[in-house]
Amino acid sequence: MTDAVLLLRACRRTAFSLALVALALTSAYTSAWALPSFTFTPSAVGLTGSAVTADDVRLANFSSLTYTGATTFTDTGFLSITGFQLGGSNVTAGGLNSTYSLYLQFSGTGHLTTGTSATDPRSAVTAGVFDTLSYSLIAASGNATFVFNGNAATVIPGGATQTLATGALLNGNVHTVPTNGNTAFAPSADATVTFAIASGKQGFFSPIPFYPMAFIELANGGTTGEPFGSGGPGSGFRINNGCGNLNFGALTDSACGTPSIPEPGTLVLLGLGLSGLGLVRRRRTH
Repeated sequence: MTDAVLLLRACRRTAFSLALVALALTSAYTSAWALPSFTFTPSAVGLTGSAVTADDVRLANFSSLTYTGATTFTDTGFLSITGFQLGGSNVTAGGLNSTYSLYLQFSGTGHLTTGTSATDPRSAVTAGVFDTLSYSLIAASGNATFVFNGNAATVIPGGATQTLATGALLNGNVHTVPTNGNTAFAPSADATVTFAIASGKQGFFSPIPFYPMAFIELANGGTTGEPFGSGGPGSGFRINNGCGNLNFGALTDSACGTPSIPEPGTLVLLGLGLSGLGLVRRRRTH
């Protein structure tokens, strides 16, 4: 058998092995990305509704950011839970926003790192970080609704309320970006927070022990940001029915849609590239 034939067979074996490695990496990467699932059971805390198993919580944002200084702000409001997804598909939560409601009430402070309170968000980018943030996950009988009283978001619960969990800031960011030819702007935020079940409410959550952190992303949109004031302290903007998501695994960069799975095809390309390098190396060493 000639050296050329032996070389060709060795190169083919190398390429095949590296392709298998790439496929294995792709499978492992995709599986590792999957968000952790959870089950909420309304009946365990006296609510009327069916249990729901999901890995992603859909949110509607009703809040106000108000500047308290040249670069400092407060951010307060409500994140209404509007639905659930599992593996990127919507799942039914019987009774949600009918016989019972779930929402997060939050309050935070922060400071800008780009722009000032005088910056018009319709004409220039602003960015900042949260310094403090705390929230409560609240359940209410009936359908809770959200309205603005001036520039402050308020909730009208459909019935009795109870606190299911609380948490506080680990880290978080805020941004605004001009849209629609500088006639509107898109506010966004993300936060990683602690998650602690309230006493006596463990039955609502599964698994136990439950996840100790939650990840919140709010993308909102160019039609949900409503500026108020004329710039400077006391000015700011409302977010009226913006969109977002919450999960217990990671920030997904897809607050208003299906969580985006990082492309596993890049690993296949990496494998093919490694195969090519293997071929070149084999040729050089023979």
